Amino acid sequence: MPVDPRAKRFLDMLAASSPPSALSLTVDERRGALASLMKFSGPAEPIAALEERALRGPDGPIPVRAYTPAEAAPGLLPGLIYFHGGGLVAGSLETHDAVSRALANASGCRLLAVDYRLAPEHPFPAAITDGYAATLQIATHALDFGIDRERLGICGDSAGATLAAVVCQMAARRRELRLALQFLLCPILDYGAETDSRRALAQGYLVDRATLEHDLLHYLPPGIDAADPSISPLRAPDLTALPPTLIHTAEFDPLRDEGKAYAERLAQAGVRTSYTCHPGMIHLFYGLGAVIPYARRAFELIGAELRAALA
Repeated sequence: MPVDPRAKRFLDMLAASSPPSALSLTVDERRGALASLMKFSGPAEPIAALEERALRGPDGPIPVRAYTPAEAAPGLLPGLIYFHGGGLVAGSLETHDAVSRALANASGCRLLAVDYRLAPEHPFPAAITDGYAATLQIATHALDFGIDRERLGICGDSAGATLAAVVCQMAARRRELRLALQFLLCPILDYGAETDSRRALAQGYLVDRATLEHDLLHYLPPGIDAADPSISPLRAPDLTALPPTLIHTAEFDPLRDEGKAYAERLAQAGVRTSYTCHPGMIHLFYGLGAVIPYARRAFELIGAELRAALA
């Protein structure tokens, strides 16, 4: 089907502003551009409670924001550890606050948004170090967060989904913790990919080749291969022992094909996997609810899947 009319109008509006190539942006400009874009998330949904916490990281405190859903039942809740998008160089708890609230309410989970360190100030593997340390502490001390340890999942969007997938693979290898679920939303899973969707949608669909190249340039220290599975988790040789997985992509997202490929590889490895491609949608559609009304419907679908998986 064609691009959703609301999404198309939004893309046309962005194109009319003649934005510079992402490769010409400084990191501060890239961060500012994403912050401006995320203002189209729409009004933040009310929730029952919000709490700022800090976890012990190997290189210092890791801030975490806990979201209790609006209709939280008494007692322990299922939990979701969430990593925001932004190419691992941009984004924050603030830019993705509306997404966090929507995910918490839709899923009925207590959502813990992790403020991992960003490159280039903290290049690879700092975000992974923070992500795994936070996940291990939350799993170990689930009761302190009002979370049922047996119903703890991990999730992320865009590059945050890269981080979620890498942390999930680490957990499976190290066997220090067990996750009940991973949920990947419009994930970047192979930074070296040359898929049909990356070629056909390389420009004009919100996230483009230049943006991906810009972020990778600032994320990776010299000499690090982007094909390393800690950077491109689709390339991991062994995907067995991973938890049940939900993957959602968008039809007009250059990252679409690698999300589908990961779902197929997981299924072949014996992992219970569900794959959904949202027709007519673009990358980040879920964070653009003020201009793409379908975002609300998408959260309803995602929430129903998460509730069923963590019941």
